[in-house]
Amino acid sequence: MVPGGSGPAMPGMQGTSSSATAPADAKAGPNAVTIDNFAFAPATLTVPVGTTVTWTNRDEEPHNVAASDGGFHSPNLGAGARYTFTFTKAGTFAYICAIHPFMHATVVVTP
Repeated sequence: MVPGGSGPAMPGMQGTSSSATAPADAKAGPNAVTIDNFAFAPATLTVPVGTTVTWTNRDEEPHNVAASDGGFHSPNLGAGARYTFTFTKAGTFAYICAIHPFMHATVVVTP
């Protein structure tokens, strides 16, 4: 298990994850990704190591966040729900919505 998370730890990928719901009108922060109109915004987010990124679903349809390398995977997120993951390792982390695989984006983590 990932410490503080709900899924298995993946080799080579360190971090923590959690999920929670938030009001649909919650403001996006600087380390935030919104899911709206079947797209992740921003499509590329650059953050330093140790940053917690929060994804918030603004669509009426469920979505999730699934790293291409298996390093993190959110539960399905209903409207207004959010998912957080703390990046503890530098690198480029591509991810998709596994429900809608045409939705894709990247988090770039700098040392």
